[in-house]
Amino acid sequence: MVKAFFGAIIDYFKRTDKLFWVMTILASFYGFFLIASQQRGGPVDYLKTQMIAVFIGYIAAVILSLVDYNYLAKFWWFFAGIALAMTFAVFFIGIQVNGTDDVGWIRLPGGITFQPAELTKICFILTFSKHLAELSERGRLKTFLGVISLGLHAMIPVGLIHLQGDDGTALVFALMFLIMSFAAGVQLRYFLVLGIGALVAMPFVWAKLLNSDQKNRLAVLLGADDATFKTYGWQQYQGKVSIASGGVTGRGLFQGPRVANDVVPYQENDFIFTVAGEELGFIGCAAILLLFALILFRLLMNASQAGNALGRNICYGFFSLIAIQVLVNLGMVLGFLPVVGIPLPFFSSGGTSVACLYLGAGLVQSVYMHPEAPGEKPIKVSLSKTIQGNIFAP
Repeated sequence: MVKAFFGAIIDYFKRTDKLFWVMTILASFYGFFLIASQQRGGPVDYLKTQMIAVFIGYIAAVILSLVDYNYLAKFWWFFAGIALAMTFAVFFIGIQVNGTDDVGWIRLPGGITFQPAELTKICFILTFSKHLAELSERGRLKTFLGVISLGLHAMIPVGLIHLQGDDGTALVFALMFLIMSFAAGVQLRYFLVLGIGALVAMPFVWAKLLNSDQKNRLAVLLGADDATFKTYGWQQYQGKVSIASGGVTGRGLFQGPRVANDVVPYQENDFIFTVAGEELGFIGCAAILLLFALILFRLLMNASQAGNALGRNICYGFFSLIAIQVLVNLGMVLGFLPVVGIPLPFFSSGGTSVACLYLGAGLVQSVYMHPEAPGEKPIKVSLSKTIQGNIFAP
């Protein structure tokens, strides 16, 4: 019986995308060391929470990967219902946690805090992928009404999370909608119209939608006065100083004086990259970028080899989630973008975030492990041909 059990485990891993598992786990373990260094001497054990979340997320991902993604997509309405129920719950029992300026969390029994928006991202990947695949199958993906239906689908999480005050996460959903739609084959002209509309709406957005904190964070990038800078730009400034102080090789893991003195506020979360910059230097930062490049490349490879449009959309969805959060997080850490509270995937301290990321990884593994869609043969799709088709399609 024991032999059969271990034989089943070995057989499972033979069928998975082993490189993808290795890269995501390496990213998490790298993050463990950075979190352990940041919290030394502090009162909160972020590392313990992170390790438990990774373990739970990984087990859930393995279970999810065993289920055919085509079967999961049949119950899109169930996942949509979960996402909506959790999102609406925030309006009634939501709380604000330290280091955030929005009420987007729920306190669970035992004092555990949970951020529903993170799980909603994974639900959105599945439901939106199903929506795209259905439109493609019916020949409506490139029609005006089809594109409008996609926009309405995306507006639900974007609008609800905006109302919670978490515009950073709302931005992630909006960009996921754009990338997934483009990768699925929606033509460029629709994006051009949307871009023009966004430009026209910018004065309204500035006047009516952005609050004073958001405006001040943008002002910091453009050169704000000292008072505004010390309030809204101090975290970014100290983060850049920490990265610069590490030089090429860094001061050594667990040896960074700025990390030890907790100079960068809430460094364990959105600014975890600055720990690598100070203690591991340029080499440590480059290793993080290389890991993400490999993860994203692997996601594109899995998308190109998926058995059907649904599988491709899921892979592109998780690709867009990782890519957006990496670019936005590094952009705000390096001072190119305003601080909007987006964690660095697999690295930043945050149990909900990392556990849900592994759920997304489980969906991708399901696509990899079930290459033959019902009634279809596996096909390969070139991303470059998809892009050409979007741009030059009639």
